[in-house]
Amino acid sequence: MQVIREIDQLRDLIGNERRLGKRIGFVPTMGNLHEGHYSLLSIAREHAELTVASIFVNPTQFGVGEDFSRYPRTPEEDRAGLSGKGCDVLYLPEQEAIYPFGLERAVKICVPELGDMLEGAKRPGHFDGVATVVARLFNLVQPDLAVFGNKDYQQLLVVRRMTRDLGFPVRIIGAPIIREANGLAMSSRNQYLDGQQRETAGVIHSTLQRMCERAVAGIETLAQIEADASASLSSAGLSPDYALFRRAEDLGAPSDRRGEDLVALIAARLGPVRLLDNQVLRR
Repeated sequence: MQVIREIDQLRDLIGNERRLGKRIGFVPTMGNLHEGHYSLLSIAREHAELTVASIFVNPTQFGVGEDFSRYPRTPEEDRAGLSGKGCDVLYLPEQEAIYPFGLERAVKICVPELGDMLEGAKRPGHFDGVATVVARLFNLVQPDLAVFGNKDYQQLLVVRRMTRDLGFPVRIIGAPIIREANGLAMSSRNQYLDGQQRETAGVIHSTLQRMCERAVAGIETLAQIEADASASLSSAGLSPDYALFRRAEDLGAPSDRRGEDLVALIAARLGPVRLLDNQVLRR
């Protein structure tokens, strides 16, 4: 695996590989990698002859009260993990490469409406930071395809919208959620849970499954299912921010029409840790 820090070196390498007819697959990350991340790399390898992963802890997607300096950084473990999983190139940009004019003077990209609801409402500016850094990385890496996890479902839709709106010739692939034995979606945040909390957090997935089963059955209103889901999470010791259904394509409010693709979304706190999960269904 080649480790690259400089833009010119990255561009030379990508250009040479393109001239050989290779497709470029890209997996952008903020590091602190786990099996969920490595599953994205595996998908990229299925669709491309050269796989590039990046590690960059992006300051512009951290909101008020979110400590950028405390985000876990595990560079040596990440490097060894990516090499062992067959990554071809690891790009480790400095902040100056991503924001050459500084954070305050940086050009910003926003995705209206889609980036303002749900997680965007809870974390104002978060998706502006995501869209901005992904656009910048697409320009630097120039991939044919990029893989993002379905666990951060709203982020996946934001990236897809941004990619299409700005005309990037990049295919966006959504990767299945990788789960722990009790159904808990794998996340870097899980390391902050103790053993008992990890077991408790498994209720998020089981609640999602029950939400989807009841929605497909079509006997109850979606509002009733949502209310019961929030109550179930609370009774298990979590503090739900939301448990709801949205249209899978754009996170708009669902209609009563059958045959519509929906996504059930949960965001809940367990102690100081905020956990996200989702499940797509056809009603």
